[in-house]
Amino acid sequence: MNVSGICQRVIVTISGTASLKEAAISMRENHVGALVVTDDKQPANVVGVVTDRDLVIEALTRDLDIASVRVGEFASAKLVAVAGTASIRDAVAAMTKDGVRRLLVTDGDDRLLGIVSADDLLDAIADEIGGLAAALRSGMARESAQRATQFSGDVQVFLPRALRGLL
Repeated sequence: MNVSGICQRVIVTISGTASLKEAAISMRENHVGALVVTDDKQPANVVGVVTDRDLVIEALTRDLDIASVRVGEFASAKLVAVAGTASIRDAVAAMTKDGVRRLLVTDGDDRLLGIVSADDLLDAIADEIGGLAAALRSGMARESAQRATQFSGDVQVFLPRALRGLL
């Protein structure tokens, strides 16, 4: 499975000139935990990412005026992205290397396809493990059914006389 198959395709953007308060409102209204920050003059250009964690940990704890601080001044300008063809392992490696919980996902022309979060990756890994567990259970059930048909009927089994006294 590659990252493009599990990334969130709904990308919510916000202008770099919007306030942090507007960013928080947009996150709430769109039910997302991250916004892609775009260039005001060229809205197709991504200039950063702002997350709900950024707002809570950085803005609120530092008593920033969320109505006056601009998203473009605050957002992480370090963009961390993986190709849509990247594996889950590649995405985890990129998150580990750059210390982020979300990655931008791009196509071959560096166009934004979506965002993949650590939660998305955990869900995908859990699905894979669940599938493997189901395969193992299915195999055990098949083996039990085969054994039951091989030994069906009234087969009597006796212990050797020498062992009878040991029990």
